[in-house]
Amino acid sequence: SLTEALGLFTGIGLSEAKARETLRNGALSALLRRAVLQARSALGPALDKATGTLLYNAASRLRDPKHLGFLVGYIVRREILTDLQLSAALEYVRSHPLEPLDVADFERACGVGVCVTPEQIEEAVEAVIGEHRAELLAERYRFNMGLLMGEARSRLRWADGKTIKNEVDLQVLHLLGPKTEADLEKKPKVRRKGRLGTGMATVVENGEVGTETRSLLEQLRGEALKFHKPGENYKTEGYVVTPNTMALLKQHLAITGGQVRTRFPPEPNGILHIGHAKAINFNFGYAKANGGVCFLRYDDTNPEKEEEKYFTAIREMVEWLGYQPYAVTHASDYFDQLYTWALELIRRGQAYVCHQKVEEIKGHNPPPSPWRDRPVEESLLLFEDMRKGKFGEGEATLRMKLVMEDGKMDPVAYRVKFTPHHRTGDKWCIYPTYDYTHCLCDSIEHITHSLCTKEFQARRSSYFWLCNALDVYCPVQWEYGRLNLLYTVVSKRKIIRLVETGAVRDWDDPRLFTLTALRRRGFPPEAINNFCARVGARDGMGWGRWMCLPASVVTTAAGWGGNGALEVLVPNFPADESRGFHKVPFQTTIYIEETDFREVSRPHQ
Repeated sequence: SLTEALGLFTGIGLSEAKARETLRNGALSALLRRAVLQARSALGPALDKATGTLLYNAASRLRDPKHLGFLVGYIVRREILTDLQLSAALEYVRSHPLEPLDVADFERACGVGVCVTPEQIEEAVEAVIGEHRAELLAERYRFNMGLLMGEARSRLRWADGKTIKNEVDLQVLHLLGPKTEADLEKKPKVRRKGRLGTGMATVVENGEVGTETRSLLEQLRGEALKFHKPGENYKTEGYVVTPNTMALLKQHLAITGGQVRTRFPPEPNGILHIGHAKAINFNFGYAKANGGVCFLRYDDTNPEKEEEKYFTAIREMVEWLGYQPYAVTHASDYFDQLYTWALELIRRGQAYVCHQKVEEIKGHNPPPSPWRDRPVEESLLLFEDMRKGKFGEGEATLRMKLVMEDGKMDPVAYRVKFTPHHRTGDKWCIYPTYDYTHCLCDSIEHITHSLCTKEFQARRSSYFWLCNALDVYCPVQWEYGRLNLLYTVVSKRKIIRLVETGAVRDWDDPRLFTLTALRRRGFPPEAINNFCARVGARDGMGWGRWMCLPASVVTTAAGWGGNGALEVLVPNFPADESRGFHKVPFQTTIYIEETDFREVSRPHQ
């Protein structure tokens, strides 16, 4: 009952509010209930708060419930005593998905049986303080004491953090004496490094605080982005491990040699714009920064919108930005394999032929398909009829049996289109969709990091599901923030309309922000790449804003004898100068908004 469960959770030290919040999460409350009942059967009904905290953390952070009893056993036997040990235990079971676990190796990794004495802690802290003695005496209590704690912890991994902190405080007090008034003055904040994911780093030069752009390669190196290592896909949050996963990863590593592999997969239905420049830099740049390779793969699954000129222009722009693809491939290269896998998906009961209209399946809550449970043999025959052209466009689709994160149910895998394909001609009249094609092409090419913009996050579960449903190698999809510009048009769909209506001359019209238009205006590729680096490898949406003066007055600053531009430091945030500065060039020619300009000053009132 609710009252019983509430009492069970408050009995391990949770507040009533926290216990009620936990009960609202059905999966978590079920796991925590199992953990508490197991602990009570071993220790009795009264559990101390430290044990209760460990049980809650184990239940809330454990990915695979099958290991819960194993971990609870170590907690109740007092062999896992700290959150540090529990974190190591959770990491170990996450990194070793196959049964059985090597118990001896697990215990070594989690510090089971390791006893750190007060004398060892005292000696370690004394050694660390000795190494920083001169700096401590100079900076006194303004010195970063966290550094001392971190170094002491690195020497004694399983030592209790509170005990180390107390020892650091004691020895620092012995060295420096009590704090003085000068010690209590606030230290001005200066950030030495930019935030992870941004392209800027805060620097101090000649006493001035400013910013500089970190190179794209610095931002995209493996240790900066915290991406998984090749072959360690299973360590990624949300990655689904099946009985065949480890064998497939072993085969994958044998093929790639542990090399990073990415891909840039544009649709050849338009010219690339400034937003694509970030995607190009991110995919090609991540591979380059980590000693890997990047494929240029055309997602040519919609023959109605594809033209040869777009294929040529896309590769030209990739190379103009300074990148060479490891290989140039097409989704259509794999049409035969994709069709074979579609048949296998039907045989496994994971796909079916559906006759609902497009309008009926739009939105997040469409009615379930009345054909969802049709017999496998029937769907196989109907899918073959689709391939032979026996259904008109919109009369039949092949749908996959899954629900995506955004609530979309049973996404379409194949649809009928009687438009000839630019590469395969009229061989096919059914074409795969993005949801079906993308992950399987990544699997075929043994991509290690499938880098997508944030709007594809809702497709991550279907990405993992489809690879696992077919028992093929499953890459990892990672998302990053897309780049948008305000006050201009970057949507290919909208630009096509502008071109077709004659509002602009073509895709390289200088008023546009396509890459061909920017090149025509004289922008060098280095400027565009540097702009992408300044935007940074963040995972949130990146917005760019361009400033202009629609009605300006040109003025000249008199009495200034400087030659060339003078660089003026301007705070990034005027209300908080500790957050860095940027440089603005100042010259004798100044443009002023017309409404802000007056030749004769107004007398003071």
